[in-house]
Amino acid sequence: MNTPDPVVTTPAEHCVFGSLLARWASERPDASFARFPNQPAWSYRQAYELACQTADRLRTLGVRQDDRVLCWLPNGPEMLRVWLAVNLLGATFVPFNISYRGNTLQNVLKLSQARLLVGHGQLVPRLAEVPLEALTDVIVVGHSVEPIAGLRLHGVDVLEGGSAAPIQTERPIQAHDTQSIIFTSGTTGPSKAVLSSYAHLYAQGAEAFDFFTEDDCFMVNLPMFHCGGTIPVGVALARGGAITVLDKFRVDDFWDLVRQTHTTVAYVIVGLPNLLLKRPASGQDKEHPLRVAIMSAALGPEFRQRFGCDYYTIFNMSEVCTPIRSDRNPVLAKSCGRLRRGIDARLVDASDSEVANGEVGELMLRTARPWMLSHGYAADPQATASAWRNGWFHTGDLFRKDNEGNFYFIDRLKDSIRRKGENISSVEVEAAAASHPSVLESAAIPVRDEHGDEEVLMVVVYQPGAMLQPQALIEHLVQRLPYFMVPRYVRVAQELPKTPTGKVQKAALRAQGLGGDSWDREQAGIILKKEQLI
Repeated sequence: MNTPDPVVTTPAEHCVFGSLLARWASERPDASFARFPNQPAWSYRQAYELACQTADRLRTLGVRQDDRVLCWLPNGPEMLRVWLAVNLLGATFVPFNISYRGNTLQNVLKLSQARLLVGHGQLVPRLAEVPLEALTDVIVVGHSVEPIAGLRLHGVDVLEGGSAAPIQTERPIQAHDTQSIIFTSGTTGPSKAVLSSYAHLYAQGAEAFDFFTEDDCFMVNLPMFHCGGTIPVGVALARGGAITVLDKFRVDDFWDLVRQTHTTVAYVIVGLPNLLLKRPASGQDKEHPLRVAIMSAALGPEFRQRFGCDYYTIFNMSEVCTPIRSDRNPVLAKSCGRLRRGIDARLVDASDSEVANGEVGELMLRTARPWMLSHGYAADPQATASAWRNGWFHTGDLFRKDNEGNFYFIDRLKDSIRRKGENISSVEVEAAAASHPSVLESAAIPVRDEHGDEEVLMVVVYQPGAMLQPQALIEHLVQRLPYFMVPRYVRVAQELPKTPTGKVQKAALRAQGLGGDSWDREQAGIILKKEQLI
C-alpha cells in the first residue's frame, strides 16, 4: 500500500518577509527593491537596514510579536517602511482606506483592536469623532495635529535613530502566522477584516504570477490597503525582484512612469486599459520596458497589438489565492482563465449542490495545501463560519464554466455596487442616510451613467411631513461616508417596493433605472474626489 506524501504548508524561508529581506540583503545587497517617482530608490540592503531601524523604534513603543499595528497612509516610502518593520517584529500589518471616516473608521478600530496607529496628519483628526476602542497611541506622519482626548500623539521622529541590527523575535515567525489584515470593501455590510498569513500572500502572488523573475519590477499602482497593492510586494520579495510604489498618477503619465522606473509588470485594470487605448497613437507606443499586463482579456489583444506586451487575466479577492488565471495572451474575451494547480472549485446553487457545466452558480474553493486561503475574519466568527461552511470557501460570486474548464465571471451574488474600481456596500450607504432625521428609509442601487459606468442612485423616502432638498442629503452623507460611496443620483419616492416580508425589492428599482426625476449632484456642481495628501 502506497503512503501518500505528507501535506505541508509553504516553507517559512519562501514567504516570511524577515527571512526574505535578510536573504536578499545578503545575496543581492545592491539590487533594487523599491522605486519611487522623484525619490531615491531602495536597494535590498537599504530596505533591510531601514526596516530593522524602524522595527527597533516600534519595539520601544511597546510593539511585540503578534500585536496588530494600524497603518493609515497613502502608498509611499513611509507606508512600505512601516509594513516591513511591523512584520520584522512578528506583528501584524493592518492598513486601511484613507477615505474612511465615521462608522467605517470605527469598524476598523473595533475589529483590529490595535493599540498603535501610524497615520497621516490630515487623517488623524477624524479619530476624535469615533470611539477609540483599544487605540492608545498614534504616530503622526506629515502634519502636526491638535491633541485628541484619550490618545498619546507622537511625531514621526520617534521612528528615527533605531539600531540596524537584525531583529530577534520571541519565537521564529512561521508561514502560517498572520502577516496582514486586509479590510474588504464591505459588499454586504460593514467591511470584514481578512486574516492573511505569509503563506496566503505567497499563494496569492508568487505562485500565481510565476512569470515574475528577479529581473522584473512590479508596479504598485493600487492602494496597499487592497490585496491588489499587497500582492506585488509579496511577489517581489519572494523572487528578489523590485517594485515601483505609486501614490497616484495621471493616465497621461503612465508610460512615462513605466519608463522612468523600469517597470516590467503591472495591473492594468478598471478603466485604465480603455483610457490608454483612447490616447492618440504614437511612434513610442512600444518603446517601454513593460512586458506583462494583468488585465481583462476583452481588451487584451488590442492592448498587446498596440503596446507590444503580453497579458494575463485573473480572478482574485482578498480571501483567496488568485485561484483562476489564464495562460499567456488568452483569446477567450470573457474568460478569467482556468483553475491553478492545487486548487479545487465547484459552482453550486443555494444548497451547495453542484451545477452542470454551462450553468451559473456560486464559486466555492478549497486548496490542497493548508494556509493558501485566508484563515478567517478577525473578531467575526459568524462571518467566518458562514463563508467557510461545508469545508469550502464561498466567494459570493457567480460564475459559469465551460466544458474545457474555462471560468466566466457573471455577477456578484452580494448586494454591492462597483464604482470606479471601489466596491460599495449598499447597506452602509443606506445606514448613513438613515441617520438623517428626515429620512424614513432608502435603497442604494447601481445605475449606468452617460458613459456606461456604474454609479450610485439612492431612492429615498422621507418622514411624513419632512421636506429635504437632495443637496442637503448629500451634504449629510459627505460627512459620514468615503467620497466614493456618496451617491451621485437621488430620487425621492413615496414608498419603496417590498416583498410580503418587508424586504426592499431592489430588482424592481434597478429595472426602473434613473428615470427622468433623478437629481444629479454632478450637474448641480458637487464633484467629489479622493482627498489629496501633501
